[in-house]
Amino acid sequence: MKKIQWGTVVFLIIYLMVLAYVCFFSEGRADAQNTYRYNLVPFKEIIRFYTYRELVGVKAFMLNLFGNVLAFIPFGVMVPIIRRKNRNFFRVFGMTFLLSLFIECIQLIFRVGSFDVDDLILNTCGGIIGYAVFWLMNRVRRRWFVK
Repeated sequence: MKKIQWGTVVFLIIYLMVLAYVCFFSEGRADAQNTYRYNLVPFKEIIRFYTYRELVGVKAFMLNLFGNVLAFIPFGVMVPIIRRKNRNFFRVFGMTFLLSLFIECIQLIFRVGSFDVDDLILNTCGGIIGYAVFWLMNRVRRRWFVK
């Protein structure tokens, strides 16, 4: 079990490095903007992307919606594997929300991207889905492999 935990720590570090690259340094992000951009109205950007999906493209709509969710699923899976204390739904929920809030605040402060409450919602949903995947995998593991 310790090997699995240490392997997960390594994957978590790699995951966080890739996430940082995508959020702060990927194409179009590295150049700081002149103004602060933010959205504090829940679901405003999701509705806007949906409304103008044909104008911005279905790919951009899907990337915004599902990309934010998919980006945090690994976090929701890995966090409970690393420590037993993290096998609580509310702890994973809180850690996912705080990581997402940290990323959004850094984006706002350094003006790389924008602070978007919709991203907080979608990222946290991704972490919750990841936790559900962990919970199901752990249940199957206990039922079939632990006797």
